[in-house]
Amino acid sequence: MEVLIIEDEKPSARRLQRMLERQDVTVNHLLHSVAEAIEWFQANPHPDLIFLDIQLSDGLSFEIFDVVDIQSAIIFTTAYDEYALQAFKLNSIDYLLKPIDEDELATAVQKYRSRAPKEQNVQLSFEDIKKLLTNPVAREYKKRFTARIGQHIKMIPVDEIECFYSENKGTYAHTYEGRDYLLDTTLEQLEDELSPKDFFRINRKYYINIKAIKDIISYTNSRLQLKLQHYTANDIVVARERVKDFKLWLE
Repeated sequence: MEVLIIEDEKPSARRLQRMLERQDVTVNHLLHSVAEAIEWFQANPHPDLIFLDIQLSDGLSFEIFDVVDIQSAIIFTTAYDEYALQAFKLNSIDYLLKPIDEDELATAVQKYRSRAPKEQNVQLSFEDIKKLLTNPVAREYKKRFTARIGQHIKMIPVDEIECFYSENKGTYAHTYEGRDYLLDTTLEQLEDELSPKDFFRINRKYYINIKAIKDIISYTNSRLQLKLQHYTANDIVVARERVKDFKLWLE
């Protein structure tokens, strides 16, 4: 089985490759951009299976298919909301939401292996997929959180929260009023509860409200340091592997 990964973040590509190797799947090639993929497809036989990221450093991966008639089966690897991707199941082998879970990867690989050979070349409706990304399925995100203060329950509207942060195994919301509230949740759980248009996880410790950003400063090791409207910690730094996604989020 010939397998190709198209993923612009090289650490993510190598991580996926290692995960596949643990499932006895050999990855033959790693590609990292639209331009590189087009050049490669024009010069090489198409693989049996492609693990395809949607947003690459030089554009959407759909641009590849505007130039090359891909004959391979596809498993999407994407950070896009799962509700906007339901229709992908009709047009591809499967999709995997980042960060990729090893059990879900195993299920996707098994799904590919269980298909009859004549079914493995999947015809993808890329125009329909583009429309999904342009007009994603509406999803409800949390509008408020609650925190216990003594015998009372405090309701905190999301639009009053400047950032979320973890400290001493707790997760806190910092408001524009300068108050910190301990929440009964984790940063991982917040991924499903916060609108990705408004909040971004810059590192293992912080989720930042885009409206709270006052300044962005170049920092060591290709990172970015953020200054917020009120929260004044010095470690509000965008992790290096998140800088590119952060810049796209700002746009």
